[in-house]
Amino acid sequence: MIVVTGATGGLGGATVEHLLKRLLADRIGVSVRDTAKARHFADRGVRVRQGSYEDPAALRASFAGAEQVLLVSGNDPAADMVGLHRNAIDAAVAAGARRILYTSQQGAVPGNPYRPSDVHIATEAILGGSGVAWTALRNAAYGPLDLVLGPWHQTGVIAQPADGPVPYTDRADIAEATAALLAGERSVDGPATLAAPTAVTFEDVAGIASALTGRTIKRVVLDDDQWIADQIAIGVPEQMARFMLTWYQAARAGHFAETGPLLAELLGREPRTTADRLAAHVAA
Repeated sequence: MIVVTGATGGLGGATVEHLLKRLLADRIGVSVRDTAKARHFADRGVRVRQGSYEDPAALRASFAGAEQVLLVSGNDPAADMVGLHRNAIDAAVAAGARRILYTSQQGAVPGNPYRPSDVHIATEAILGGSGVAWTALRNAAYGPLDLVLGPWHQTGVIAQPADGPVPYTDRADIAEATAALLAGERSVDGPATLAAPTAVTFEDVAGIASALTGRTIKRVVLDDDQWIADQIAIGVPEQMARFMLTWYQAARAGHFAETGPLLAELLGREPRTTADRLAAHVAA
């Protein structure tokens, strides 16, 4: 059995949907905080059990019978995420899982100013000492593009801090590739980068957006302090703004530039590009 955590979230839920296209439902289980939110999976024959990283006993029960467990990483900056991830890894080992897959992050290396990288580095170290086979999926940035680009479609300007090349990747592609790994279509040990094949800068994105819209989309580089002030002015708490800034700082330092062939190989096709995603946004 394959057990997926975080299955009521975007990435975990999409991964389960792709697993259902590959495997019989009785080979799939989910471990979720609120079982009512996973009713749509239970109705299709997926085993649904309650479990959370804060409750090791419940986790062990929810992982029972699992040959593989997908641990979707937490992202609460106020929580001890390393400790919570350790709970989940220990529970998977105790349940007899033969492989643990963990959703890590591209650029999970020392010196990365983007603070979540520290959590992923520490969690990967725990996996390495767990005694079972493991895969750390170092996923490239897969959130909505507007999250990092800002409202360029309305303003005609990408006004953000200095950046660097990033292979912005479609979440649906990462979910499909993760399902392929879980279904045994390929096995990868240790860290594995899942990223679109081309890394682009905001300057590149401005050019792509201009061609797609027939408008001139400008790239304006904001001073870090000015960007922080602008974020605070629109209601973003200063601590959150400074946290978000570290992502741009990591990008400009090259921590998110890595690409690779694995995503395309798992998909059996080319992943969606930044241009594809922008085109879909423009057409919507």
